Amino acid sequence: MTSDNRPKAAIERLLSPIADVHRKEAGSALLMTLLMFLLLAAYYMLKTAREVFILTEGGAEVKSYSSAGQAVLLLFLVPAYGAFASRVSRVRLVSWVTLFFASNLVLFVLAIRAGLQVGIVYFLWVGIFNLMAIAQFWAFATDLYTKEQGKRLFPLIGVGSSLGAWVGSVRAGDILEMTGPTRLLIAAGAVLVVCAFLVRVIERITVRDASPADAAVADQPLGKEGGFELIRKHRYLLLIAGLTVLLNVVNTSGEYLFGRYIVEHANAQFGSGPEAAAARERFVGASYSRLFSTVNLIGFLLQMFVVSRVFKFLGVGKSLFIHPLVAFVGYLMMLRAPSIQLMGWLKVADNSIDYSLGNTTKQALWLPTSREAKYKAKQAVDSFFVRGGDVIQAGIVFMGERLLLTVPGFAAINLVLVGAWLAVVGLLNVTPASSAETVPVAPGAR
Repeated sequence: MTSDNRPKAAIERLLSPIADVHRKEAGSALLMTLLMFLLLAAYYMLKTAREVFILTEGGAEVKSYSSAGQAVLLLFLVPAYGAFASRVSRVRLVSWVTLFFASNLVLFVLAIRAGLQVGIVYFLWVGIFNLMAIAQFWAFATDLYTKEQGKRLFPLIGVGSSLGAWVGSVRAGDILEMTGPTRLLIAAGAVLVVCAFLVRVIERITVRDASPADAAVADQPLGKEGGFELIRKHRYLLLIAGLTVLLNVVNTSGEYLFGRYIVEHANAQFGSGPEAAAARERFVGASYSRLFSTVNLIGFLLQMFVVSRVFKFLGVGKSLFIHPLVAFVGYLMMLRAPSIQLMGWLKVADNSIDYSLGNTTKQALWLPTSREAKYKAKQAVDSFFVRGGDVIQAGIVFMGERLLLTVPGFAAINLVLVGAWLAVVGLLNVTPASSAETVPVAPGAR
């Protein structure tokens, strides 16, 4: 798409507090925002059903092992996705994979109605769907827009993600109360079909306003190199993979510390005996309710009013420093005076930044890379390397528990990890993204 110097239309001026939308961009950007809204809404419906199936079928312990299981499965699924991407155009890749996931939900519904227990299989499936589906839609966005457009429009698209997550979780509760978890799968499947249709509409609108060179690129299948091979060959992609692993280890370690601190505080306040179980449950539930509601609200406000301005004044590279610096200060404070209040505010800051500025910045890192990297390497990073971070974090918790580490002890480990995270961000800022290009790019192509 191209922009000109004519005055902006009313819709573009209306969107200006969120993102700098130029002429001819509003239609495509708003539909892409709607697409991400629907995708995240569908995911939170599926996630709600996941918890119901796991808890009612007595398989909650699978959560401790799901990350490792998903990582193993992704070793096979990521290359399969890459092979398929080498044979079809981007619109067929994204829409057909989405329809494949929707067809999986039909099989789950049939299995449930046949009386089969699907809890563990469904738990693993949702974890893979979450990573692979969201990764490919963001890959589509990075391929759809130029680097300059992405920096301006991604904050708006991120609003769709944030709002969709909130609406999906609220709507899931209503559907669950009225009809049960199976209807959540049916509703989410229908939403995914709509998402597959929207991909084609967005493609048509964007190509119509694009230059002939850009339009020609859209129909070209990708090269033959796989995602893991691309990451191994290109330093920029390897650094993104390292950033993803470190960020995920720090974040999930923080989740563990918050949960541990909540449990310890509940036991200290109400006692650990069975007679105080109800009081402990109310305390834990209220603590997490406050956390989730505050994180969602602050994350949404950051996405609406802050992210685009940070991008404008700092750029993508320097924006990457904000999240680890906040985490470093937080865990440094945890070393000196750990408390449930401090831990709560640390997790609010950590998660709200991660879900808004952090997520948008991570997606923008892929804008200057090759099309092969956008679809194949990104899929590997956003799925396998995310789960790899979960596995590493589980190992840290396993060893820490056996060494009888206290909350400050785990905080010290996180400080070291945050230091490594900052080092990777520094390297990303001095590593040219052009090193991730794998094929010559035609004039005017993205």
